[in-house]
Amino acid sequence: MLGRDHHDVSGTDSPYRETSNIRDGSRFTADMAVQNFVGDAFRGATWISLHNGGGVGWGEVINGGFGMVLDGSADSDRRLKSMLHWDVNNGIARRAWARNPNAMWSIEQEMKRTPLLKVTLPNEADDDLLDSSLMG
Repeated sequence: MLGRDHHDVSGTDSPYRETSNIRDGSRFTADMAVQNFVGDAFRGATWISLHNGGGVGWGEVINGGFGMVLDGSADSDRRLKSMLHWDVNNGIARRAWARNPNAMWSIEQEMKRTPLLKVTLPNEADDDLLDSSLMG
């Protein structure tokens, strides 16, 4: 059995802990935890969870988790590879969308390694251009 509750790269939406450094606004919503929960389900998790709480208090965080029975079968191996690939890269993409430089580099490397993986990367604004436009 392989299981993960929420202390990971993609299954938590919390403005106070795991995603506190994500400044794109998504730390205040449950969209990524739900996306991770549904994605794990479609990719073959044995069980999935979506719940509130988890270390910072009820109403302060949404978590998505999974469990997977690993019985040594070819089907179990296929589901494991599909789901873990999704689960981890979902979190790296999320941090890339929030313009984390290490995450942007990491997801670019993974897209080179895995040609079927397509992640839309953010376009970064030129701070000098923004500052000059604010000054008139």
